Amino acid sequence: MTLTASRRFQFTADLTMCRVLNGMWQVSGAHGSIGPARAIDQMFAYHDAGFTTWDLADHYGPAEDFIGEFRRRFAARHGAERLPEIQAFTKWVPRPGRITRRIVDDAIDVSLSRMGVECLDLVQFHWWDYDDASYLDALKHLADLQHEGKIRHLALTNFDTKRLRVIADQAIRFVSNQVQYSLVDRRPALRMASFCGDQAMTLLAYGALLGGLLSEKYLGRPEPGRSELNTASLQK
Repeated sequence: MTLTASRRFQFTADLTMCRVLNGMWQVSGAHGSIGPARAIDQMFAYHDAGFTTWDLADHYGPAEDFIGEFRRRFAARHGAERLPEIQAFTKWVPRPGRITRRIVDDAIDVSLSRMGVECLDLVQFHWWDYDDASYLDALKHLADLQHEGKIRHLALTNFDTKRLRVIADQAIRFVSNQVQYSLVDRRPALRMASFCGDQAMTLLAYGALLGGLLSEKYLGRPEPGRSELNTASLQK
């Protein structure tokens, strides 16, 4: 199967993406063992079918390393001029606490090195503790790195609407917020969707199929027990 052009989305003025992202949470260790060589081969199969956009994070096990190796092998096979076909969206998820420019520099440099790029397509920022307002310092440092050319676009993940408003007041431009959103979990439709629309921010939805629960496998049968929910995606 090869995806048609309509399956792509104009994410920003200079970046298109596949409407279905290849989530790399599965290599974080909570979905079973992963064979690196076979994983890279499968990445080529996904790309060739039109699934060219990867969603990953600095703490998803070897996800950033996989992207780096995939890019190296892709360039060797197809030529470096075709590397822009690959979109890789990573995340930075620091521990709450004082955030200095050095901390941000070091974290982004690690991602750049692991992924084998000079500029990250998209950095999605997440913060665990809203009571610690240091996340605003982190965002300002990320914006500085964007202006310096190390980050192409800035985004957020799992921020609530209240904090989105706080961040918007800082006049830092974010292109998206990634949140859980499905037919069952429709919380973003209450306030977040309209706010993001006003701010020209895209909502990136994960868990749209509830880790697989919204599939034919579970039609016409009793609710699965805890023992069947054997991956982090199903448990979430």
